[in-house]
Amino acid sequence: MSLTATTATTITADSEAFLRDFRSLSVIGETPGHGVDRQAATAADAQARTWFTSLAAQYGFRTETDQVGNVFALIEWTPGAPYVLVGSHLDSQPTAGKYDGAYGVAAALHAGRRLASTNREEAPKYNLAIVDWFNEEGCRFAPSMMGSSVYTGKLPAFQALAVQDKQGITVAEALDEIGHLGTGTGPEAAAYAEIHIEQGRSLEDSGTTIGLVHSCWAAAKYTATVHGEQAHTGSTVIADRKDALLGASMVVVLLREIADSFPDAVLHTSVGQLDVYPNSPVVVPSKVELVMDLRSADEEVLAAATAMLHQGISRVERQANVSIDVQQSHAWGVLPYQPAGVELARACAEKLQLSSAPVFTLAGHDSINMKDIVPTVMLFVPSADGISHNEREYTNDADACAGVDLLTEVVARLCRGELDGAE
Repeated sequence: MSLTATTATTITADSEAFLRDFRSLSVIGETPGHGVDRQAATAADAQARTWFTSLAAQYGFRTETDQVGNVFALIEWTPGAPYVLVGSHLDSQPTAGKYDGAYGVAAALHAGRRLASTNREEAPKYNLAIVDWFNEEGCRFAPSMMGSSVYTGKLPAFQALAVQDKQGITVAEALDEIGHLGTGTGPEAAAYAEIHIEQGRSLEDSGTTIGLVHSCWAAAKYTATVHGEQAHTGSTVIADRKDALLGASMVVVLLREIADSFPDAVLHTSVGQLDVYPNSPVVVPSKVELVMDLRSADEEVLAAATAMLHQGISRVERQANVSIDVQQSHAWGVLPYQPAGVELARACAEKLQLSSAPVFTLAGHDSINMKDIVPTVMLFVPSADGISHNEREYTNDADACAGVDLLTEVVARLCRGELDGAE
């Protein structure tokens, strides 16, 4: 028979195998709060990559690492044919949950294992590659989604490799240190699939097992530097101060006020990072660097919020007696996935009798890059209470295993070329 997903008689054993492997991954870089800390190109990230390559070899895949540290586990059924890529990322935030990214890599590996062991009379049209994308999180090295950005040609490799962390270590040096500075550009892609925890609570609230991602929210991200003047915290008269931290704090409040000015939570805003200089207890800060993030499913709302941000920053400059330099780091509009991919996933869910619903993704994923070059399917499973980027992040075993079942069916169809020509 042709390449198909596993049958119902093997689901229980397959689910147990997936949960066993996922739990072994979850202890790598484990934090005291039972989350993980596996920032890109650290020792814990390297250990997780060893977990990945070792299991891939056990399951019949060969592995290779490209020029920016993306790791691919490949199986070739049809010599010379392109590959269906499936995966996510193993790196994490500094204090993170065990599911974000890692679930998608483990699920992809097990979908690949099932398909690789399936008896068939003829090879599928496309080969299969499971991928761990480098530095999706972007917390040690900016920007996020670095590995897939290089793979898709959106970021030059030399530029990514030259990025430094706060200690001045470059991406190239860090990858070399852990033995993952590879060569080449990776396998040629024919299609892409990714499964991820929702990082929201719409699926849990509605009792739905599978989210069919149809679009990404629009986003605008900025870096800002607040310039003040260093002074003594005790002796300098308040009226004479040019307090950069005061100005930065007012920007933080400004972002929240902008979000609150729109009804029905149609806009999300945040400041996720602050770097204060000189950060001394007796010195009025002279400089603060921060990262601002605005997101919405409505591009008009995002444009209006951006205008409010620039107006508000001018007001903060006057009130705090500081100057603020703002630069847009990256931005995107509402980005739809190929409708044919959403429909393919819906049909797979129906076949497996899994409830599904179309959903937005509010967060960024490597699939956002991949959908611009090949037909792409993005899937979600529920997140308990919508918690993410938090040690309490959780998806129950039944939902996690259902996701692997669905991903297996989706990937089988992608390997048969069922999304060829999708736009």
